[in-house]
Amino acid sequence: MQHRYMTDRRTFLKKAGLAAAAAAATPFAIEAMNPDAKSRKKKDDRPPFLQADHALETELLVEKGNALPITGTFLDEISHDIPHQNWGEKEWDRDFQYMKAIGIDTVIDIRCGYRKFITYPSPYLLKQGAYMPSVDLIDLFCRLAQKYDMKFWLGLYDSGKYWDTGDMSYEVEANKYVIDEIWERYGSKYRSFGGWYISGEISRATRGAIDSFRSMGKQCKEVSGGLPTFISPWIDGKKAVDAAGGDLTKEQAVSLEQHEKEWNEIFDGIHEYVDACAFQDGHIDYDELDAFFSVNKKLADRYGMQCWTNAESFDRDMPIKFFPIKFDKLRLKLEAAKRCGYDKAITFEFSHFMSPQSAYLQAGHLYDRYKEYFDI
Repeated sequence: MQHRYMTDRRTFLKKAGLAAAAAAATPFAIEAMNPDAKSRKKKDDRPPFLQADHALETELLVEKGNALPITGTFLDEISHDIPHQNWGEKEWDRDFQYMKAIGIDTVIDIRCGYRKFITYPSPYLLKQGAYMPSVDLIDLFCRLAQKYDMKFWLGLYDSGKYWDTGDMSYEVEANKYVIDEIWERYGSKYRSFGGWYISGEISRATRGAIDSFRSMGKQCKEVSGGLPTFISPWIDGKKAVDAAGGDLTKEQAVSLEQHEKEWNEIFDGIHEYVDACAFQDGHIDYDELDAFFSVNKKLADRYGMQCWTNAESFDRDMPIKFFPIKFDKLRLKLEAAKRCGYDKAITFEFSHFMSPQSAYLQAGHLYDRYKEYFDI
């Protein structure tokens, strides 16, 4: 009885093992063992749009890729009016991969601190009452930029006092300490550290702007051995309205002639210590792009500066602020930048408004349309 029981038990276990192996085998393995299995597969009767091998391709009515591609993006991690996505290193790493896939080679921290919120444990700012961050984001961004062979540009500290008073000179004092801290902690450590963004945003002949840009740009260059600096002002156009308000346009907008006069004076005063200017492109209408872009390029060339565009990837034409922009609007702006001979296009900003993993579903669709247009 014992011998018969053991034989039956072995047979049972052997059969059970074979059944388990068959269940675990991939379809490819089953087909390899039985070539006829593939021909006996059930016909896929699902609608075409549900079948995995069904691909659609839309024929564009415009010439593909006839625009300046986006090769840089801000990283808006100390945000003023856009919700945080609360990403950790895993999500940021994936986003850098998405950026790399469409040709982005430059990432710019929009600001290393705003009022009391900061991106790194700054000894100086913590003593001024700033809150300790849970993660050193500057170190994270430098590491990821290095991993994906990009350049990281550091955005300076924004105390908020300029927004409260209209005077930029307040920013100079705090950044005297911040610039030195940043270079000692990250600039001298990471080969990915490629430059500086002087984060004060202006549009007109703002009180203290020229002296402030000169002072901060000079210190950035001296401490880092001449690494480049840039600014990203806005044009005081018809769509330059208060983000907290309900209006989409205003009646009083700067004329082209006044814009050229004021920025000629500003460039004249800062060009020694500011290497590039990336005007935000969302405050003027689409039929004004060529006129203002041409003036910006002319002024930049006059003073030996790089002319970039900050191609906003969010929509200023909607009452809901702010959602990813319609692709054709972004296309029109990038095409104008190419026509006017701009040197580089950066965007504000990829992670919220173009990334496939953004909190906004529309952002991933914008990413897909961008790839179609540029044949990526």
